[in-house]
Amino acid sequence: MDFYDLDLNDKVLDALDDMNFTDTTPIQEHAIPPILDGRDVMGVAQTGTGKTAAYLLPVLSQLADGGFPHDAINCIIMSPTRELAQQIDSAMQGFAYYLDDVSSVAVYGGNDGIRYEQEKRAMQSGADVVIATPGRLISHLSLGNIDLSRVSFFILDEADRMLDMGFCDDILQIAKALPENRQTIMFSATMPGDILNLAHSILHNPVEVKLAVSKPADNIRQSAYLCYEPQKLLIVKHIFEQDSPHRVIIFVGSKKKTKEIAISIIRAGFNARAMHSDLTQAERDEVMYLFRSGKIDILVATDIVARGIDIDDIAIVINFDVPRDEEDYVHRIGRTARAGRGGRAVTLVNEKDMHYFRQIERFLEKEIPKEQMPEEFGEAPTYQSGVKSKGKKSKGRYYGKGRGRGRGKDRRKDKGKSRPDKQKEQN
Repeated sequence: MDFYDLDLNDKVLDALDDMNFTDTTPIQEHAIPPILDGRDVMGVAQTGTGKTAAYLLPVLSQLADGGFPHDAINCIIMSPTRELAQQIDSAMQGFAYYLDDVSSVAVYGGNDGIRYEQEKRAMQSGADVVIATPGRLISHLSLGNIDLSRVSFFILDEADRMLDMGFCDDILQIAKALPENRQTIMFSATMPGDILNLAHSILHNPVEVKLAVSKPADNIRQSAYLCYEPQKLLIVKHIFEQDSPHRVIIFVGSKKKTKEIAISIIRAGFNARAMHSDLTQAERDEVMYLFRSGKIDILVATDIVARGIDIDDIAIVINFDVPRDEEDYVHRIGRTARAGRGGRAVTLVNEKDMHYFRQIERFLEKEIPKEQMPEEFGEAPTYQSGVKSKGKKSKGRYYGKGRGRGRGKDRRKDKGKSRPDKQKEQN
């Protein structure tokens, strides 16, 4: 569908023309019309489907059409992270380029008192659109810096991430300060029970727009290494020795581990930085600037950058730790092979994470190729694929212990020996 087929304001369409946006994505095609009709909307769509435009365009169009107070906040957009809030604000500037009477402000923590005062003044003067993280908005609300009594649009972006981060009570507190007759729009990449409960609490007779979680793009070359935990860093260095690292994201399961791995990679002579929630806002901005500008090659990160951060030219994604569900896997590796480019995704699977990796393979309905472990790294764990053949009950494919994928090693000789004993014997 063409954007001109939708009932958007002419000035919004002019901005889309300048940005070379012509055809809608599926989420935009199905979400924009009910939002323009004033209906509450519950959208389920993953990152990269165009959901930011799906709610910004119809809201901006209605604001441009007029009928809303100029001295009041008309729209609140909630974001789980500062980075996503900044990205929404950037998209807002583009879409509202010709809307001289529509103003916005991004409100998030991690900055100095000067920024806080700027946010306060912007909200008190009646910024039309406030893009905020929950904690920061609660801070302003508790100090009386913001009046939400005339808000017409309440938008929650990546609601599942906000709940994962413990913001449910904050969201409900903010919702109570809003008018009952507001229009509420909620987007989430997943739909667990707690999201459904939240939706029932704040949405009124919503239109549901659901897009199934898509499989990874065909131009992502996926593979995995079966390994023990101490072998993971060796494998990462081996990958970088084979293919000089440039535009690489390494996803790690915890912020503590992120710091440790980044230090180890830097000591190995590679140009890397860590990205996690312990950094100040200024530090996070600096890391993202250095990575985007190509001044650092490797970003070692928690899932804070897996969703909602728009970096188009990632060459390799490495899952240092296996994601705990298949949708997180899709979000992570979806950082590469964007805008028609090719890309590579490598997952390091230790013996404790095999259950989660089998779930990913079942979701993808295919077996992810296993890379050959370099002989000098020692033996690898055993693995049994969880992928079923069509029409038959599959027993799975077995990868035995030994060098790499178990090339002919007689496992019966090792029966009863511990792994350290066997390693000593090999040495």
